[in-house]
Amino acid sequence: QVQLVESGGGLVQAGGSHRLSCAASGRTFSTYTMGWFRQAPGKEREFVAAISRHGGITDYADSVKGRFTISRDNAKNTVYLQMNSLKPEDTAAYYCAAALLPGDYWGTSFRSSDYAYWGQGTQVTVSS
Repeated sequence: QVQLVESGGGLVQAGGSHRLSCAASGRTFSTYTMGWFRQAPGKEREFVAAISRHGGITDYADSVKGRFTISRDNAKNTVYLQMNSLKPEDTAAYYCAAALLPGDYWGTSFRSSDYAYWGQGTQVTVSS
């Protein structure tokens, strides 16, 4: 089991940059595929980005591709989401999630149902 705590949310101006962090407990962080999801008011939770266990494979939603970068530091049990060129439509609660995918699969997942562990969320508000 793993516990996730996000940090770094806040108010950002459109066009600006911001970085979110997610700290994981436990000694098996490197066995988890990690993802970021977000949920805006009145909308369903949506996939943002994911990174494989070893960090070599990443995946992004089309809406953030080229602007957001997901990374991880397995030595620090932390995953990051660097957000650049922020837009008002990026305003949402951002959630970190961890998935235990089959051992012989080294990729990522965009499906929220694959992620068994979730953080409490951190709010990002982008002002225009």
